[in-house]
Amino acid sequence: MIHGDTAKKLSFHVGQRILISRKKKKLICVLNTMEHIIQKNEIAVSHEISDILKLKPGNVVDVEIAEKPRSIDLIKEKLNGKKLNKDEIFEIIQNIANNSLTEVEVAFFVSAILEKGMSLEETKYLTQAMVETGNHLHFKGVVVDKHSIGGIAGNRTTPIVVSICAAAGLIFPKTSSRAITSAAGTADVIETIARVDFSIDDIKKIIKKTNGCFVWGGSLGLAPVDDKIIRVEKIVNADSSSQVIASILSKKISAGSKHILIDIPYGKSAKFSEREALLLKKRFLQMKTVFKLDLDVVLTKGDEPIGNGIGPVLEIKDVIKVLTRNNSPKDLEEKSLFLSGKILEMVNKARPGKGVAMARSILESGAAYKKFLEIIHAQKGNVNLLDSLCSNAAYDIKSRKKIKIKHLNNKLFNTLARLAGCPEDKASGIYLYKKKGNDVDKGETIFTIYAVSKEKLRHAINFFRKNERKIIEIY
Repeated sequence: MIHGDTAKKLSFHVGQRILISRKKKKLICVLNTMEHIIQKNEIAVSHEISDILKLKPGNVVDVEIAEKPRSIDLIKEKLNGKKLNKDEIFEIIQNIANNSLTEVEVAFFVSAILEKGMSLEETKYLTQAMVETGNHLHFKGVVVDKHSIGGIAGNRTTPIVVSICAAAGLIFPKTSSRAITSAAGTADVIETIARVDFSIDDIKKIIKKTNGCFVWGGSLGLAPVDDKIIRVEKIVNADSSSQVIASILSKKISAGSKHILIDIPYGKSAKFSEREALLLKKRFLQMKTVFKLDLDVVLTKGDEPIGNGIGPVLEIKDVIKVLTRNNSPKDLEEKSLFLSGKILEMVNKARPGKGVAMARSILESGAAYKKFLEIIHAQKGNVNLLDSLCSNAAYDIKSRKKIKIKHLNNKLFNTLARLAGCPEDKASGIYLYKKKGNDVDKGETIFTIYAVSKEKLRHAINFFRKNERKIIEIY
């Protein structure tokens, strides 16, 4: 931001691409003008720009018109249906990495991938480019990872799976993103009781001490372009299959994982139908050969929310219930055991067909919960922090007549939870008392909406009333 008169003097105009530089650091920004706060010899920048360029008040910076990068034309060509080659994709990703493209231009790239799709070759180059523009982790031992494609409300299997596998002696450097379209991501959930932002050196210490971690990948610089793309995807509320593959594999490869399990939930209100899930599985398995990975893909039913809690605090409470064997949500428990068993079999820790039994034994013995507490402690956390997180407002959704539930819509429950404040308001969300196939008597509570403000609660209630029949389908 500069003074309007200064902009005229320099022949700058609002929305123009501007290069700000100080010493050897450079950053491309978009220009805006401001009259009363900024003087004619001053420039104002956001905290993000200030941090990148290490600016302090009073510093002198050079400001000039930035050249338009060629990658803008390449994005236009992709929007028109052109197949991009390796050099072209690497140029776009490099421009995103060095901030040569604005968020609007990145959004056009995301839209181009979504609209026109990507070939297997393009997806390979996109993954490689993301890996090469970031940091890398290396660990000794059997390094494993799992990723769920997401979209299923309350599907918080990761902390359970990591705890079981780490207790079995596997190295599990789990890096997670924050929620894009769902009510919470693993990083949002763990953040209720522990830190999730650490340096690479910190991660290595945590892994050495506990075998596992639950950290936010955005602070590590692993495939950092992916984080920028995810931020744009969050705004436009969309992600493509090619971007999903590149996003997941670039993070796993950068984290040093050699044995990777991909969970693709499918179903009526999941991100993917069974047919789409099978196609995505095929594409993942094709990439397995390209990157020489021990990779397996499982398709799991995702017709409705898993667990009872939807939202950061409510989901971590479900996780702890499973680990402590205290009123455990059975669907969440069984899926976590299934995924853990698959990983144990992949690395020959368990014999074929015996993985679930081994995982169950670790869970029942208390070893998984002990490992979970070790990791939380190593991440400067404490499960007792949950006691201080509570909502300020709640509303029970009760049945107006006797019904039997046919379907709970995942996408709309995620939307409902986000309207209530998820994932930013940690204690907000939804607690389900009834699930698919359950009978509900007149006046009985189906679920409760929690929010930190009455205003957000009102928005959520209004959304439910307008979409009641779509959110809860009955026989």
